Amino acid sequence: MSGHAEIAQVWPRDGRIRLVGALHGERPAPGPAKDWRLLVVLRDGDATEREYPAPLDGTDGGFDVSFPVADLIAGGLPVPAVWDLYLAGESDSGPARLRAGRQLDDIKRKKNIMVFPAQPVAASGTKARVKPYYTIKDNLSVECLPDKA
Repeated sequence: MSGHAEIAQVWPRDGRIRLVGALHGERPAPGPAKDWRLLVVLRDGDATEREYPAPLDGTDGGFDVSFPVADLIAGGLPVPAVWDLYLAGESDSGPARLRAGRQLDDIKRKKNIMVFPAQPVAASGTKARVKPYYTIKDNLSVECLPDKA
């Protein structure tokens, strides 16, 4: 299994999505690991991405990061849309971009088992429902669907 950002907890609430986890298969480069960041990347888009600081815990590469869900629909971004999550920074083997997911438990095909609530959000005249979900490969993504309410 290649390196990835192992997600331990997902907290979608209060207009944000909070992720808690640790790097797996990659170690942060020696020195302060403050330059790691969460990348939220629009799938099938024009290389649009959002970036949020995700400083790592110096002992085990742990992270605790959150981002506002309104950022995923603001400024005319497409809805519906899917966003993929990565942690990026300097590892001991060079620049790293690690897919966020949950691979180390014994639960396979989480897509239909671990279901998170959607959050209603409005920005730039668009209303949507935003929710994280596990893909068929047990990676974590976020979908934005039109809110018809």
